[in-house]
Amino acid sequence: MPFELSVKSLAPGVGTGSAPATELVITVERLLVAGWAARDRAAAEVHIHELEVLGVPRPKTAPEFYHLSQSLLTTSSSIQVAGRDSTGEVECVLFRNGDEWLVGVGSDHTDRKAEIFGITLAKQLCPKPFARHLWRWRDVAAHWDDLVLRSWAVKGEESTLYQEGSVSLLIHPMELLDIYRRRRGEEPGPGTVMFCGTVPACNSIYWSDCFRIELLDPVLDRCLTHQYEVDSLETD
Repeated sequence: MPFELSVKSLAPGVGTGSAPATELVITVERLLVAGWAARDRAAAEVHIHELEVLGVPRPKTAPEFYHLSQSLLTTSSSIQVAGRDSTGEVECVLFRNGDEWLVGVGSDHTDRKAEIFGITLAKQLCPKPFARHLWRWRDVAAHWDDLVLRSWAVKGEESTLYQEGSVSLLIHPMELLDIYRRRRGEEPGPGTVMFCGTVPACNSIYWSDCFRIELLDPVLDRCLTHQYEVDSLETD
């Protein structure tokens, strides 16, 4: 069932706080997560190997598109998950609002233990946090490959860099949409939200009680950021 998201669209400006914002209500009809979306095959192998170490089987095709429940999307500063086997992944996120594409940053939080048995299941088990502020695609399209994704594992006052990489490591979002159209024979219409793939972890993949994500635009000197706590629902 579709539902509505209330977000803010930011015009170009210096930093999130000072840029003028437009309140938007987006009706979400479909949530897609693109997996194995590295632009370069060697880079794709790095992420495939990261997950193979955890027992996740190699994909049959790359990129792969996973259809998930729209209700997983959240701008909350905290999520609840079962156990301590899940981890975050920073990703660019596309939002189609009418005929316009918007860009945000989100975390494809995924249960790594369940991923051994099925990737769609593992992704469906966890909420998908994202920043409430969005950029218009037309404002970043010309310098897209200059954007940088980062994430941190946060513990108290300490933040450890977990991921960092240029979006140029990933398949261009408009190419991802073209691949989806060719495979499915349909347009990702209004109300589509698509997570566009992640960059490799700096070291290993591990649980964090708190996770911070960022999409940096060095050309327009601004960033989108979001932080969320992860509450483990432990069994007795």
